[in-house]
Amino acid sequence: MEPVPVLRRRMASGAATSLDLTSACLDRILDADGQGSTVFTMIDPERSIAQAERADAARAKGAGGGPLAGIPVSVKALFDIQGRVTHAGSRVLADAEPARTDATVVNRLRMANAVITGHTNMTEFAYSGLGLNPHYGTPANPVDPTRIPGGSSSGAAVSVASGMSAVGLGTDTGGSCRIPAAFCNLVGYKPTARRVPMAGTYPLSASLDSIGGIGRSVACCAALDQVIADDNAPRPDAPDLSDLHLAVLDNYVLEDLSPLVAATFAAEIAALERAGVRISRVTLPFLDELPALNARGGVIAAEALALHRDLLDRAEDRYDPRVSVRIRKGETQEPGEYQALLAARARMIAQANAATVDFDALIMPTVAMEPPTLAEMAEERAYGRANLLALRNTTVANFLDRCAISLPMRSDGLPTGLMLMGETLDDHRMFAMARSVERVLEG
Repeated sequence: MEPVPVLRRRMASGAATSLDLTSACLDRILDADGQGSTVFTMIDPERSIAQAERADAARAKGAGGGPLAGIPVSVKALFDIQGRVTHAGSRVLADAEPARTDATVVNRLRMANAVITGHTNMTEFAYSGLGLNPHYGTPANPVDPTRIPGGSSSGAAVSVASGMSAVGLGTDTGGSCRIPAAFCNLVGYKPTARRVPMAGTYPLSASLDSIGGIGRSVACCAALDQVIADDNAPRPDAPDLSDLHLAVLDNYVLEDLSPLVAATFAAEIAALERAGVRISRVTLPFLDELPALNARGGVIAAEALALHRDLLDRAEDRYDPRVSVRIRKGETQEPGEYQALLAARARMIAQANAATVDFDALIMPTVAMEPPTLAEMAEERAYGRANLLALRNTTVANFLDRCAISLPMRSDGLPTGLMLMGETLDDHRMFAMARSVERVLEG
């Protein structure tokens, strides 16, 4: 499926209708030879068709011309959809009461005349960067079906890459939009967390959760962000490349890169310099403290344990053991450790703000490796190493309370991503800069 701006132009010209687009998505989801039943854990074709027809009727009357009007959007299975169970990728919640109302972001999508195509698969409780799910199956990477899709918003990314939706709504606590975007050759966005309300969204970590999107272009993610943040303020134009001053983050995120990622990243940095971007280098020494801070699960495990403690005591045997063991890590933390972690985070945010004030954005590989194979992830130690490495770079933006975007790099092999990390609440400018960088990366 084409990017959102192209779809909007086609509908505006009469070359396509929302019903056409929605029907095409549903056909792909229901194709017996495809993987729609793994990508989506719930669809409601009748309701989707009715939404598309309402969007077309509004367009015919000259109304409903918002950034996502008539556009098919998939919704990660941790967002409440009225009348449906919010299972968050788990079997533990599969028999929970259906949601009484839509999550705030889902309601905003409906009010914007977007078409909800269904609930997409995900890592259980959003607690992994790889995208595996033993309960509902793991969507195959559309670029190479032997490989993982990335997570935790696995179904969101595959729904877009496979033409089952135009945009995917996901969450990003440590990279869950950006990692699958990088692995599936898409754009993934993590906003400044406080801009998008979490009401009606099953949480993982209240301190680090954010709601973002996955699409085929920067414009796709920007359109989704405008709706879910209810942010209609004027957006800046894409800057001239010669006006951009980006800094490569030299420590922590460049360690242990695969040969493909290292070579591709270096080539794209050189391409940006040739295009006129001013490139500097910066070191943030305090980031090297993160492995020690996260040794017992960090902020996420502490907050996830507080949420899941009673549920684990009642039904741990129904959890994905790779998820429950990570939540249980919070039990190994020492008294006062959680408060110390929050204090360390506040200190690092202040240090980062002072160190990056002269740059428009920091730049780094989204993920240190290309997507590993599903077969490789069957071995526990390989899974653990891959999960830590997949999340390492992306988590920096969550920990520092920044906005960040992953763009596809021009790889000679498997998909890889380049990430821009902006300042807190600088989301509008981040989208503008990303549009300029996107043009270079598209060649």
